[in-house]
Amino acid sequence: MSHIDAVTRILFEEFATAEIRFFYVIGYAAIAVFFYGVYVQVRKYRRGAALRLDGSPWARVLDMVGSVLSHRTIARRDTGAGAAHRLIFYGFVLLFLGTSTITLQYDILDPLFGIRFWQGDFYLVFSLVLDMAGVMLIGGLLYMMARRGWMKLPKLDYARPDRVPGDPDFERPQYRREDWAFLWMLIIIGVTGYILEAARLVWLQDRPLVWQTRWWSPVGAELAEALRTAGLSAATAGTLRHGLWWFHGLIALALIALIPWTKVKHIFTAAASLLVRDPLAAQRLPRIPESQAEPGVAKITDFTWKQLLNLDACTKCGRCHEACPARAVGAPLSPRDVILSLREFANAALEKNVLPDAVELGVHGKAPGQVTMETLWSCRTCMACVEICPVAVEHIPIIVQMRRKLVEEGSMEPLLQKTLQTIHKTGNSFGESRRKRGAWSKALPFAVKDARKEAVDVLWFVGDYASFDPRNQSVTQIFATLLHEAGVDFGILFDGESNAGNDVRRVGEEGLYEVLAEANISALHQAKFNSVVTTDPHSFNTIRNEYPDFGGKFEIQHYTTLLRQLFDKGRLRMARKLDYRVTFHDPCHLGRFNKGYEAPRELLALLGCELVEMGRSRANSFCCGAGGGRIWIPDPVGSEKPAQNRMREAAAIDGLEVYVVSCPKDLTMFEDALKTTGNEGKFVVKELIELVREAVSHELVPA
Repeated sequence: MSHIDAVTRILFEEFATAEIRFFYVIGYAAIAVFFYGVYVQVRKYRRGAALRLDGSPWARVLDMVGSVLSHRTIARRDTGAGAAHRLIFYGFVLLFLGTSTITLQYDILDPLFGIRFWQGDFYLVFSLVLDMAGVMLIGGLLYMMARRGWMKLPKLDYARPDRVPGDPDFERPQYRREDWAFLWMLIIIGVTGYILEAARLVWLQDRPLVWQTRWWSPVGAELAEALRTAGLSAATAGTLRHGLWWFHGLIALALIALIPWTKVKHIFTAAASLLVRDPLAAQRLPRIPESQAEPGVAKITDFTWKQLLNLDACTKCGRCHEACPARAVGAPLSPRDVILSLREFANAALEKNVLPDAVELGVHGKAPGQVTMETLWSCRTCMACVEICPVAVEHIPIIVQMRRKLVEEGSMEPLLQKTLQTIHKTGNSFGESRRKRGAWSKALPFAVKDARKEAVDVLWFVGDYASFDPRNQSVTQIFATLLHEAGVDFGILFDGESNAGNDVRRVGEEGLYEVLAEANISALHQAKFNSVVTTDPHSFNTIRNEYPDFGGKFEIQHYTTLLRQLFDKGRLRMARKLDYRVTFHDPCHLGRFNKGYEAPRELLALLGCELVEMGRSRANSFCCGAGGGRIWIPDPVGSEKPAQNRMREAAAIDGLEVYVVSCPKDLTMFEDALKTTGNEGKFVVKELIELVREAVSHELVPA
């Protein structure tokens, strides 16, 4: 054996036998505390309602591993945090694997089988890799400290919009303390590891094998040189090494013991949350199980085990808090705080060995850990929170299931309750007779087919606003004309169509939703057609993603896709190019919900428009404020509306001429916001359908 082959690190040299035994006692105790903590957390999750996961387990594992290793969800819209977290993650993983490698030889392979590998070239490369891993870890941690201590990012402020100063859970300083304790603990472990390494090198400097190979631990070697220059003797270095060994080891063992009880557990819960994620969590809400006596969530144990896991997965990063349109306009809602409140409640109630009684498990209210009615009704269910969450927390199903309980109790705005009653009675939110649903077609110079009576190629599911709202009726007539001129064989259901139910379901009125869905599915099954088109993204989402659960699986597309196809086939032709300077608003239910980003932009390019994107666009688009039934709920007097916030963003675009939408509710919300923000006359709000009409018509359409 060459002298290099003999190089290794002595772990317990000059340690008394009693010390070594004491270390192992503490080590096993830390591991025992860790596993007990894991047991408590698993017991907590098992106290949630049962849930079976769909899909292939292997596909879930591969997707989770890909997300964790790539950090793609963490880096989205925050590259700094993504890069820093990669350094922390990979540095921590390498250091953990290094420690595990030492344990594998010293405690398992060597005593049981006489196998030794932690020496020679392997040991030298091992030392180099772990030195670099420590640099990565500390570098990432320092950046995270700077974010909290110097940058002071608003999304890392834990003050709650649903509480007021003086409330016991308004600022929650315990979260800031936990964040800093976690960062400092890892920093101390990393820094003391380097100092310990340097002290060991100085202590063993007279051993040629150790000193000649010291540069395989470059950071430790540099520190060793600095300590020698400062006058540290070998004997003193030995004493320093001995003390630091215990200090470093005890902190590392404390970290292991604390994992299940502190923020550190996100190492496991975040990965588990990604593993069980539902890619259609917001798009396809869950049905009420037949075994459930009452709809909705009243108690913490009414949540599923997966939702309880979601609560623990939250890392308090604030991205959902930052993206939420309700919070942006001052509503008492932060998706992050809903999750954290419920987590606090779950920990207090469910980590006990014996559950409290049902009354003490109630999650509705204003006590710490509970969620208020005002908070739940502030949500637009726009999916901004779910879409941006790096650890797959599914906020919307949690909020909607709590709303279901409020609906069951009648705890809602009187106007919303009246609207739901109107929809139940008439099948639409306008309270109009069913016979008037197709009345808009009477003004057309051609007949629109009744798809219930004669077969058509394309069945157009029109939707409430496009059928009954006067401003949207004009757009509906234009779209019908475009289809007619393109030679599309289309028809509608006339009075056979009801409200699609998308927003009714997101309000929490599951019973009414099922009535609407089943009525529409029955009407669609009675008609003869090849595919469905709709001008309403809300209807598009629920027919595409939720109707299949009720036996209604149909091929459906949004009108922007159909129009793009008609241009491609030459069935619609440009008469003139539009040279408007425009911006485009991505509807939540077309964009975030169903990834329909490209077709509208391709149409605008085809029409000759100059598209200027707003800062918040595509997946980061800002909600108009109508979703989740909020179009039926009055906003507080004097408060800013999401549509007004969005309109001010658009008004900052130099030379903007047209604010383009592709959703009936968007047209309603933004035309009103154009007036109330004082921007009327500066630019106009138009449906994309109107621009297409203008471009394919030889007659100019007045603005």
